[in-house]
Amino acid sequence: MALATWKDFCIDAVDAHRLGAFYAAALGLDLELEETDAVLRGPTPAHTVWINQVPEGRAAKNRVHLDVHTGDVAELVARGATVVNDTDFRWTVMLDPEGQEFCAFVREEPPAYRLYEICVDTTPGPPTAAITRWWANVFGVEPQTEDGQDWSWLGDVPGLPCEGFCFVDVPEPKTVKNRVHWDVVGDTGALLAVGATLVLPKGEGRRWDVLADPDGNEFCVFAQG
Repeated sequence: MALATWKDFCIDAVDAHRLGAFYAAALGLDLELEETDAVLRGPTPAHTVWINQVPEGRAAKNRVHLDVHTGDVAELVARGATVVNDTDFRWTVMLDPEGQEFCAFVREEPPAYRLYEICVDTTPGPPTAAITRWWANVFGVEPQTEDGQDWSWLGDVPGLPCEGFCFVDVPEPKTVKNRVHWDVVGDTGALLAVGATLVLPKGEGRRWDVLADPDGNEFCVFAQG
C-alpha cells in the first residue's frame, strides 16, 4: 500500500522567469509567469513544474537532475545551456542557464513532452538499493535493479510524468539543499514513521511540510484533499 502519491516537482532558480522559459522549451511544457516565480504546465497536474525564485545560486553539483529527450543538443545550447561532457555515452551532460546539471538524450524523433527521467545521486554501495527500496515502499511499487549496475530505479510510479525515477551511485556526499525536489500527497506522520525527517513544518502561509528522506533529499508533503 502506498504511503504517498506523486504530485509534481520544483526547481530553484535565481531568475525564475529566465529558467522557466528554458525548461518550458526543453521539456515541451507551457510557461506561466507569476510575479517572481514561474509555473510550467502540461497535459495533467502531475506534469506541473514549479520554478521557484530563491536568493542563493548553485553552490555544489546537483544531487537531483533531469534527463531530457532532445532532437539536437545545439538547440539546447541556443537556448542558453552549456555542454559539459559530450562522450561516447548515450547522453550529453549539460548545464542549464544557471549552471545546474541535466542530461540530454538525442532522439531521431523526440516526443513533444521531453522529460525522460528524474535522477537522484546517492551514497555508493548498498545504500543505493536501500533508498530505492524506501521510495518504492512510499509509492507502493517494486524497485528495479540490474546485477553489476551502480544504479537502480522505479519505473511504474503512478502519476510519475516520465519513464523512470533513478538512484545513482556517486562518490561525494550531500552538502547543500537540493535545487530540484519533488512534491507528494500523503500523511506526514506515516512518512516520519518509516524514516523520513521533518525539515520544516507547515505554517506561515505554507500548506505543506518539508521532509527529507533517509538520504537527506528534501521533498514536500501535501495533505490529501
